[in-house]
Amino acid sequence: MRSHLLNDTTAEQYRRSVTAGVERVAAKLAATDRPFTGISVDELAPVVDAIDLDRPLGDASAALDELDSVYLRDAVYFHHPRYLGHLNCPVVIPALLGEAVLSAVNSSLDTWDQSAGGTLIERRLIDWTATRIGLGPAADGIFTSGGTQSNLQALLLAREEAKTPPHHFTRLRILTSECSHFSVQKSAKLLGLGPDSVIAVPVDHNKRMQTVALARALEQCVAEGAVPMAVVATAGTTDFGTIDPLPEIAALCRQFSTWLHVDAAYGCGLLASRERRHLLDGIEHADSVTVDYHKSFFQPVSSSAVLVRDRATLRHATYHAEYLNPQRTAAERIPNQVDKSLQTTRRFDALKLWMTLRVMGADGIGELFDEVCDLAAEGWRLLAADPRFDVVVEPQLSTLVFRCVPSGVTAPTEIDRANLHARKALFASGEAVVAGTKVGGRQYLKFTLLNPETTAQDIAAVLDLISGHAEQYLGDSLDRAS
Repeated sequence: MRSHLLNDTTAEQYRRSVTAGVERVAAKLAATDRPFTGISVDELAPVVDAIDLDRPLGDASAALDELDSVYLRDAVYFHHPRYLGHLNCPVVIPALLGEAVLSAVNSSLDTWDQSAGGTLIERRLIDWTATRIGLGPAADGIFTSGGTQSNLQALLLAREEAKTPPHHFTRLRILTSECSHFSVQKSAKLLGLGPDSVIAVPVDHNKRMQTVALARALEQCVAEGAVPMAVVATAGTTDFGTIDPLPEIAALCRQFSTWLHVDAAYGCGLLASRERRHLLDGIEHADSVTVDYHKSFFQPVSSSAVLVRDRATLRHATYHAEYLNPQRTAAERIPNQVDKSLQTTRRFDALKLWMTLRVMGADGIGELFDEVCDLAAEGWRLLAADPRFDVVVEPQLSTLVFRCVPSGVTAPTEIDRANLHARKALFASGEAVVAGTKVGGRQYLKFTLLNPETTAQDIAAVLDLISGHAEQYLGDSLDRAS
């Protein structure tokens, strides 16, 4: 079995095996004509369940053949221009090169004596991102597994900085837009805060946090003896791609001495944009920021980070273990990244972004993100002019939320069912993938546009498919009722 270990004697076998895998994926990408095959759970689950994991195939080629039937054939392919579903991006090739390198070398980014150059590369990228945000010379941060972990760590730091005794945790409050990410509520629960600790601040007609309502909520917290430990502003809401009014929110946080966290998991692509960077004005006042490079920087999952204005606040995540990062290493100025992280063993995900910047440059990333934002604006014009659809809000980024309104149908519940059916039927056909959400309790559909290869013609074609499925559902319903 030692023949399967990667080392100096198996380097050629490694080259052949990985090349064979890359060739399989490349061939599949070249031949993919739709984002999904439409296979159902009931069809695929028995195929996977039938595989005896205690009887190895013993051959990489045979394993790849089997993998085709359980994964590659029926995977949902984000690179396809008619994948318009969730916040999943096609990935850039330099990042995949970085992925191949980091997986083989297998550095762990917790301590210097396990990563060396990897530690310095990650730190350099944190500095680069903090500079793009404008956090100042005392800024720092750490790569994480994703936006949920980044938000959790930021709110942990905010909780500790609130300087409230542990038995008073029930007095702590987090204020955030009613359109913010669910990880804010999840983080509050994980941090031991009370069930009423998260206050949802109303949004305006553009789905942006109302600063007047935020000011009232902050005043009410103080009047009731509660402690507003943090305000979470969103730069790119998951449902609408909207950006909260950051300068005004920052001013209120200063007034109430409240930690400002900006969740820019989606909108962080604007940091590389030459056309739209101004949309993030005010983010430089944040105490902490979440960025997801694996959304709008076109990186493979996972690639995320949490940044802080004051590196000293990261001490709240620091613990020393004698076998790993003893206290003396801090005095010796040995850069152990575990001192800042909620994780211990951690992949060298930063290498993917490093390779991307060294090959494409930040402007190259920004141009790709600007393309999808331009596409969303064009899609909004299509929807606004089409009587078959009701579109919610003009996009700031690359998300479109809309609802098919079939002709002659006025019952909201029937329209809800028609939209739900259209989404499911479209997914089952494999011709396109779209997402769904609720607005005002009603069922809506959502395009999340993160593929620069998607065109306005693709959008128009998918809208026709959605309308067709909705009309067919309503027609069938009438037939069943008659």
